[in-house]
Amino acid sequence: MNIYDEISKYRKQNITLILVTVIAKEGSGPVEVGKKMIYLETDKAFGTVGGGALEYYAREKCKDLIKNRENLLENYLLDEGKVLPDSKTLPMVCGGKVTLFYEYIGPKETIYVFGAGHVGQALVNVLKTMDFHVTVIDERKAVIDNFKNADCLINKPFVSYIEETGLKQGSFIIVCTPSHEYDYHVINKIIELKIQPKYLGMLCSPEKLDSYLDSTYDKFGKDIDLSYFYSPIGLDLGGGSPEEIAISITSEILTISHNKLGHAHMRSVYCGKNNYWKD
Repeated sequence: MNIYDEISKYRKQNITLILVTVIAKEGSGPVEVGKKMIYLETDKAFGTVGGGALEYYAREKCKDLIKNRENLLENYLLDEGKVLPDSKTLPMVCGGKVTLFYEYIGPKETIYVFGAGHVGQALVNVLKTMDFHVTVIDERKAVIDNFKNADCLINKPFVSYIEETGLKQGSFIIVCTPSHEYDYHVINKIIELKIQPKYLGMLCSPEKLDSYLDSTYDKFGKDIDLSYFYSPIGLDLGGGSPEEIAISITSEILTISHNKLGHAHMRSVYCGKNNYWKD
């Protein structure tokens, strides 16, 4: 197995992974400098960094690093009877010291765009100037056939894609289909399946939004969590062309991805008949 071929394969599939490399070793230990392991977000691993407690600990560390999208350099003392200030002591008896480098390999964010119309195309043109993996879904074949720049193009009914393929937890989802009815179907399916995106934005007028939220609370109950839901979508930058809307939406995505506060979002205060959600 060529570990770099495996990395390339999983990157094309938008599967996030950590590449773990042994970069230093002192004394006795079960692995040599240069050995590598990849750990996938699907909980599979290939290659080795020595087995035993060292590899077990490395795999557990990878889970946190994938979640936080972080790199790490860490030292390990393979002697359970000793302590060093710069090392994590592991329950082994080899007596040596090993340094592992963990490298996050994956997109900064996974983004789904439901709707391949003018706004969807303008949005993807902006998003793909950055390290985002973008999937575009639309049931109109002629529109999908002419779409450019997405990492993955899906010609399938919107809800069918969610039911059959699923959406990554913690992803960014933009809903800009040709019809508000389709928009509502997409969002309702996400709520029904208890998918937890980092961001769910709907291209919508304030009037349509109130009507949608009233029906949503009637359908799912007043206790549903819509803290990730943004509509009208984007930051309040002004302008109404597809390109200006795309920059507004991308800016909002960046504020959430980087945990920035204090920006003027277009997101409405909801004051529908149930009055459950206020921003």
